Amino acid sequence: MSGPAPYRGVFPVVPTIFDENGALDLAGQKRAVDFMIDAGSHGLCILANFSEQFVLSDAEREQLQDEVLAHVAGRVPVIVTTTHFSTRLCAERSRRAQQAGAAMVMIMPPYHGATIRAGESAIYEFYAQVSDAIDIPIMIQDAPVAGTPLPPALLARMAREIRNVSYFKIEVPQAAAKLRTLIELGGDAIIGPWDGEEAITLMADLDAGATGAMTGGGFPDGIRQIIDPYVAGDRAAALDAYERWLPLINYENRQCGLLAAKALMKEGGVIRCDAPRHPLAPLHPATRAGLVELARRLDAQVLRWGK
Repeated sequence: MSGPAPYRGVFPVVPTIFDENGALDLAGQKRAVDFMIDAGSHGLCILANFSEQFVLSDAEREQLQDEVLAHVAGRVPVIVTTTHFSTRLCAERSRRAQQAGAAMVMIMPPYHGATIRAGESAIYEFYAQVSDAIDIPIMIQDAPVAGTPLPPALLARMAREIRNVSYFKIEVPQAAAKLRTLIELGGDAIIGPWDGEEAITLMADLDAGATGAMTGGGFPDGIRQIIDPYVAGDRAAALDAYERWLPLINYENRQCGLLAAKALMKEGGVIRCDAPRHPLAPLHPATRAGLVELARRLDAQVLRWGK
């Protein structure tokens, strides 16, 4: 694998910021990015599912990609999600992301709707062809939304045999067990075994060998309080921090989903509008209040960054 090595730490997903009319708010987008870097993100991920990538046009995707990468200007590495069912189009998106300055691309296995899937041989060929089109690492996103089984043996084989496949975001049930098996099967080819799903299983995943966490974007400072002591060898301090932050992590994961980061950013003056794009519904005011209450008890940086 070419490129710098290895990426580790907290790489949260950047939400896409819209105005009250549902148009892109590029000024708000840049403030969101600046907050997330100031709050300790080691890197960022854009155009992911938690970025509402599925409500964006292709032209908006490219605009956001170029604007964010230009604004970050190398301060931290940026992962660009380039998922597409078509191998050809995913390769084109990935090549375009590399040209714009992406450090890595994140790609789900090809799926469409609830029933259209590719088999293991087609999945292997899909990632191999995308890899041939670029020179930066590929992160395979293993998440339930794809409805596509990705056995550890297949992932490990792709890591060993496909040049740029080297990072894995594991956010399926029993993620720690899968990470542990993946690392055992893939060895040195598994450069980045990563945690996902808003860090709700972070401690178990770190114990299993995870070296990175791709979380929501609302409180990178809190995730740093868990990962930093763990990496330094102080597991007890990491566990204490995990216990402190877990109620907020849980609330994001179970009550708010992708709207949590924007709700916190609006509350803290980072952005002006936290609305999703229709047909997604906004948070109920009571749900939003519960999220803010938990974040305030933790003195999350997001609530004071913009004030």
